[in-house]
Amino acid sequence: MKLANVDGRAVLLAAENKGIDVAKASGGIFGFGSVYQNWTEFRAWAKKLTAEPDVVFTRAQLGPPSPAPRQIVAAGLNYDAHAAESGFAAPDGLPPVFAKFVSALTGPDAEVVLPPGGNVDWEVELVAVVGQTTHRVEESEAWDHLAGVTIGQDLSERVSQLAGPAPQFGLGKSFPNFAPVGPWLVTPDELADRDDLALSCAVDGETVQDGRTRELIFPVGKLISALSRTLTLYPGDLVFTGTPSGVGVGRTPQRFLRAGEELVSRIEGLGEMRQTFVADPVA
Repeated sequence: MKLANVDGRAVLLAAENKGIDVAKASGGIFGFGSVYQNWTEFRAWAKKLTAEPDVVFTRAQLGPPSPAPRQIVAAGLNYDAHAAESGFAAPDGLPPVFAKFVSALTGPDAEVVLPPGGNVDWEVELVAVVGQTTHRVEESEAWDHLAGVTIGQDLSERVSQLAGPAPQFGLGKSFPNFAPVGPWLVTPDELADRDDLALSCAVDGETVQDGRTRELIFPVGKLISALSRTLTLYPGDLVFTGTPSGVGVGRTPQRFLRAGEELVSRIEGLGEMRQTFVADPVA
């Protein structure tokens, strides 16, 4: 099953550009106000649905597939090669965890304003969408607590992120539109191997990251379980699971996004996202 946000309405995909309006088909029982809070019931209803597509849309209408998460949680240094290029040893225990603020959330094809004086970097990531309240769950059960997965870009402004006296991960990664997510949610049963997906991103056609989620130090189930030892994850929450190597700050010479460039992020079985970057008009 694939679930999209089309102009703020939940739509079950029937094809790349058409689908079924969930609220209309369910007589108002389900919609983005209740889908994730009642994910088990929604899945059972959706499996029996026989309605014909009644929505045709363009990518410009797509928003984040979980439009109102209570939390956006992210893991850092969760790939060995990315930890090395960042100048750190791979974590022995839970990778560093930080939050991206909800005000940074946007859909899959956003325009992003580059902060003046900043160095904006790319980080393609698999994002897990929580499907039920999750606390102290075992690794073997963690995937069952997820609604599905989608693509995310953990866009990062490195100057403010790494400024002292202590790093400001949350602020440096939460400028407007710095958390694009999409193009839609995909349930795990749609994937040939949910723990081994190719992910990549390219700047103006040049591939800068290319990895597989099997390389995660803490795979999705292990990460969700570990987070749930401390946090309570709520339906609709987003968990950025980490990025592979190839980020701009780890290159020699370093490379950052410039106005006019396009960033395309892809994950196997999930689709792609596109961001374009523009200069701050008031800078």
